[in-house]
Amino acid sequence: MNIVLLCVGSLKERFWVDATKEYQKRLQKFCKLEIKELSEQNKFSSIDKIIAEEGKEIIANIKGYSILFDIEGKEETSEQFAKNISSLFQKSSTLTFIIGGSYGVSEEVKKKVDERVSFGKITLPHNLARVVALEQIYRAFMINGGGKYHK
Repeated sequence: MNIVLLCVGSLKERFWVDATKEYQKRLQKFCKLEIKELSEQNKFSSIDKIIAEEGKEIIANIKGYSILFDIEGKEETSEQFAKNISSLFQKSSTLTFIIGGSYGVSEEVKKKVDERVSFGKITLPHNLARVVALEQIYRAFMINGGGKYHK
């Protein structure tokens, strides 16, 4: 099982890096995890151009079945998310999860991905969204394996 987490931008603060490393360590028991940081396109003055350029890079890096974390996506409980991941691994050996840039993602990305999932109607900073995504992926493996992590 392979999981790719595509993230626009990089982590700068140590506490985000530490949290990410902790979930990377936990997840290595269940899957091969690749976190791929894509460049923020700050060189453009137009937000539309930034979104378009970041979108091209996202699309170029999608492998296997793709899931965009998107506030407009479907909301799932942790149990539903776990069940979904389990069934998706029966169809594809690689799942790509995507966290877009600070301005969102292009319509092309939204059309290209196989699925869109929401953490709810709140807006999360991208660094926190990365940690939440990794935690929920880890939780899904624990739920599917009958582990005690999920209460």
